[in-house]
Amino acid sequence: MISIITAVHKQLPMNRLFLQRLRAASSLPFELIIIDNASGDGSAEFFEAEGVRVVRNPANYSYPHCQNQGIALARYDWLAFLNNDIIVSPGWDQTLVTSMERNGLEVATCCGVERVETPEATQRLKRRWQRIRGLVSLLGTQEHHLRWMHRWMYPNWAGFCRERQKRFEGQTLQGFVGNTVMIRRSALAKIGLWDERIQAADFDLYLRTATRARDHGDIRPMHIVLDCFVHHYIRLTMKGGYPPFADRDRLMALDDKWGDADRALLEGAV
Repeated sequence: MISIITAVHKQLPMNRLFLQRLRAASSLPFELIIIDNASGDGSAEFFEAEGVRVVRNPANYSYPHCQNQGIALARYDWLAFLNNDIIVSPGWDQTLVTSMERNGLEVATCCGVERVETPEATQRLKRRWQRIRGLVSLLGTQEHHLRWMHRWMYPNWAGFCRERQKRFEGQTLQGFVGNTVMIRRSALAKIGLWDERIQAADFDLYLRTATRARDHGDIRPMHIVLDCFVHHYIRLTMKGGYPPFADRDRLMALDDKWGDADRALLEGAV
């Protein structure tokens, strides 16, 4: 059983596509908790009509604050923190859990356009996505345009994902791709909740697992699971901009929290 936590602000067409693909591709039972940051475009109502648990915030809050809101409500041992602007691969959840258990990981992410097995392979994916995004995004971000972009990027999505699962079964790479993060509850006892002062939360989470591994040796640093691929639209749906975070006064830069020696652990992780 998995608790999936997703924060949203507007993006109703993407939210529709996200939920439809999530339900079709997930193989394990899950609960979905949506943290709605005053969308006002019908997103909260859409999720509620679909039977999803929705937390309605009165304003737009930072990513880590929203994730902690979700944790407070989550019922299960596996906690998945998913961006709403993604399309998960068939069986993504079982693949991710299996690889984490096989590799002794309590914190991991899927791979994706941002990073796969080598810099060369990553660059090829990025270039293809940039060409497709640049062409189709001129038409807008309506749901059917989002579907077209994904179809042109991966003419055979199921086959693409299946080939990766076969080729990279059980393989991982130290680092992170922050749009899909899986955490076991046992990890929270070691590294704590998301730090609500840091909007660059995936960087912070990686550094917390890496320093904990270095100083205590009771957890492995965050890894990327190479046989679980998730497509990320990468800010395509953010063109309209976001209002300032309601909790912006307490946010701080990553460099203000971590010293040079600790930040050096990021080398090679991104």
